[in-house]
Amino acid sequence: MSGSQVVVAEDDEAIRELVLHHLEREGYGVLGVEDGYAALRAARDIADILVLDIGLPGIDGFDVARTLAREGHLVPILMLSARGDELDRVIGFELGADDYVCKPFSPRELTARVRAILRRNGDARSRAKVRRFGRLEIDEDAREVRIDGENVALKPREYTLLLVLASNPGVALSRDRLIARAWGFDFGGNDRTVDVHVRRLRAKLEEPFGLALVETLHGFGYRFRRP
Repeated sequence: MSGSQVVVAEDDEAIRELVLHHLEREGYGVLGVEDGYAALRAARDIADILVLDIGLPGIDGFDVARTLAREGHLVPILMLSARGDELDRVIGFELGADDYVCKPFSPRELTARVRAILRRNGDARSRAKVRRFGRLEIDEDAREVRIDGENVALKPREYTLLLVLASNPGVALSRDRLIARAWGFDFGGNDRTVDVHVRRLRAKLEEPFGLALVETLHGFGYRFRRP
C-alpha cells in the first residue's frame, strides 16, 4: 500500500538508511529511529507498519512489541535480527510479529515483505483503530471516547489532548510538548492553557466515573496513568 507510513527501528545507521532509501523509492512515507523508546513513540503515533530490529538500545525489539501488544496497538511488525536462532523467531511470532527477516537480507525482499504485510493488515487495522485502557476506550476513527460503553462528550481540543496523553501512557509530557502536539507549534497562547483543558477533562472523565487518568507533575506537565 504505497503512501503508508513505515517506521524503521534499527540502530545500525548504514542498514537503516539503506532500508529507508528502498522503501521511499517505492512511494512509502518513512521514518528512521535508532532506539527502542523512539520506536515505541513512533509506532503509537504514526506507523502503519513497524520494521523492528530486535537488538535495539534502550529497550529491545521484544520489549517494544510486548508493550505495543499490552497497550492494544494494532500496528503490524516485521522483525529484524542478526541472529538466526529459532527461539528468537518463536518469541517474535508469539509477541505478534507478522514476519521475521534475518540479517543480512535483500532490501528488495524486505520491501516486498512490507508490501505483503500491509496488504494483509491494512483493512483490519483501519476497521479497529480503538485504544483500550480498562474501562476507557478511545475510538480514533469515530473521534469518540467511551467509559463502560457510555459515550463521553468532549470538545475537539479536549479529545486531542486526551489522545496525545493516552498515546504515551506512563510518559511524562511537558506542557510545551503537549501544546506542540495538541495545539501546534504556532500556538499563540501560554502553557497554562493545558492546565485549563486538563481540569475540563477531569471534570468529564474522572469525577463522574472515578477514573484518575491524568497525573499532575508539578512544575513540568502531565502523565497519563493507565486505569
